[in-house]
Amino acid sequence: MASDAQPTPAKQPVTLREVAALAGVSVATASKALNGQGRMTAETRTRIRETAQRLGFRPNSLAQSLLRRRSFTVGLLTNDTYGRFSLPLMAGVSDALVDAGVSVFLCNVEDDPRLAQLHVDAMLDKRVDGIIATGKRIDRHLPVDLANLGIPAIYAFTEPDPNAIAFVSDDAGGARLAVEHFCRLGRRRIAHVSGPASFAVVHARAQAYRAVLAENGLPIMEPLLGSWSEAWGHEAVAKLFDGEGFDGTREKPDAVFCGNDQIARGVIDALRERGIGVPDEVGVIGFDNWQIVAEATRPPLTSVDMNLAALGREAGLALLSLVGGEPALPGIRKLPCRLVVRQSCGRPPDG
Repeated sequence: MASDAQPTPAKQPVTLREVAALAGVSVATASKALNGQGRMTAETRTRIRETAQRLGFRPNSLAQSLLRRRSFTVGLLTNDTYGRFSLPLMAGVSDALVDAGVSVFLCNVEDDPRLAQLHVDAMLDKRVDGIIATGKRIDRHLPVDLANLGIPAIYAFTEPDPNAIAFVSDDAGGARLAVEHFCRLGRRRIAHVSGPASFAVVHARAQAYRAVLAENGLPIMEPLLGSWSEAWGHEAVAKLFDGEGFDGTREKPDAVFCGNDQIARGVIDALRERGIGVPDEVGVIGFDNWQIVAEATRPPLTSVDMNLAALGREAGLALLSLVGGEPALPGIRKLPCRLVVRQSCGRPPDG
């Protein structure tokens, strides 16, 4: 007779973080104690090892391989002065490496080749296990050569060296999420206001915008390009609502997809000044999901999130694999975005 009993779920392996927490020490201290390294009291080392044994902790081979290296550190280089993109990405990198007892330290190179080289030299002097390069746009290279350093280098949210491994957000896919959401909401005159034409992401998002409208048989207005600022969003509303409208008609947009959240907030403020309701008359969606902007906008802004923490985690795991001697094919990996829905785009017609 067949049994109705459900299979017992597989037990999740104990992590180094859990061992450290129960032993009351840092992850780095726990990893050193379990590997016979570092300076600590005999009592602390014994307590950590007994805790690991009691929990049934088994270090994975990749982490062990990394821990046999020399420094337990990884360098993160960026020219993102304000940390808008690099800080969430660094959080993901740290999350990926913490269970291997590896610390991450951040160096801002601005756009200065001399400063960048100084930081790289300092990292090499400290014998970092690897370097992750990140920036504030995906089509600009950091002002330093990371090839042939003798240690692995991974690129995340910045232009990579040839034959390197890089991780970027799928900007076209994120734009699709936004425009398709407007279509599901019943919006039929969707405009696009974005940043400077010199940015590759501007063209990737605009191409996806046009494609989705064409697939849905909707009129296409040529995207309006300007700066990444609230002022430009405000100015763009004047162009959209004082101009000829769609296809030379007098019809005005009932939705605006914006290239970043600052533009979107400028659009919303300008619409309010004209007495145009958001989202009742015009829906607005931004890009980046910069929470301090999106959540403070009135109404709160629906926005495309580039999943930078997840991107950083993938970059960290890739670096961990390289340091552990695992082969990896070079190339650019695109990671999906997600749409964070708030109040600025409205409800479906039947909702």
